[in-house]
Amino acid sequence: MSQILLDNDGEIATLRLDNPGKLNAINLAMWQQLAAHMASISNDAGIRCVVIRGAGDDAFAAGGDLEEFVSGRATLEQALHYHGQVAAALNAIADCPHPTVALIRGACIGGGLEIAGVCDLRIAGEGARFGAPINKLGFSMYPGEMEGLLKLAGPAVMKEILLEGRILTATEAYEKGLVTRVVPDAQVADEAYATARRIAAGAPLVAGWHKQWIRRLQSGKPLNDEEKAASFAFLATEDYKEGLTAFLEKRKPLFKAR
Repeated sequence: MSQILLDNDGEIATLRLDNPGKLNAINLAMWQQLAAHMASISNDAGIRCVVIRGAGDDAFAAGGDLEEFVSGRATLEQALHYHGQVAAALNAIADCPHPTVALIRGACIGGGLEIAGVCDLRIAGEGARFGAPINKLGFSMYPGEMEGLLKLAGPAVMKEILLEGRILTATEAYEKGLVTRVVPDAQVADEAYATARRIAAGAPLVAGWHKQWIRRLQSGKPLNDEEKAASFAFLATEDYKEGLTAFLEKRKPLFKAR
């Protein structure tokens, strides 16, 4: 049974892409589940980091479930609906106020690469593989799905991926800016969750603001006076007082997202 599994372990939520026998290929129902789970997580103030991973050790996700395309994406109307749902799921990940970490083992292809690309950080095992060889299948990547990868890696890398259809090694993906960190396969889960714990130990309001301001600055437009003032909203928070006090008292801060 294909599904997106959600597990909460304190402040860290894990979403697991699970499609047994198909290297976690993602079908329409899974895209819809992914969007729904992300909406729920985004509204949960108790969550401080989200880890997205594939079930098992062989794949993060090996693209979309192509068997579904024959009947479920055969017409323009079906295609617009299908890929609109995919884009909605990707946007839900990108727009999540909590930091997101992709834990990548094995194949990270097509839709899997799109999911990893909209996460904030990507921790990959040395044996991971990346690409989107859809030129060999005769269809193009939907613009709404390409957007996140384009922002991440830029047009030159996107052209290389899409025009050549070549599968990249983890080292190549790191060199091209697609991956944050590469570690031995046996250590990838430990490193991804250590990353999540480091994030969760920080002030959650600050994490959300950092994501917000990074996105805003990418627009290329200068900040107006109101936005500059808003960037100091932390001054009125309990977390700011706690962080400063803990530093002066030489102890670990206890943040409460307020």
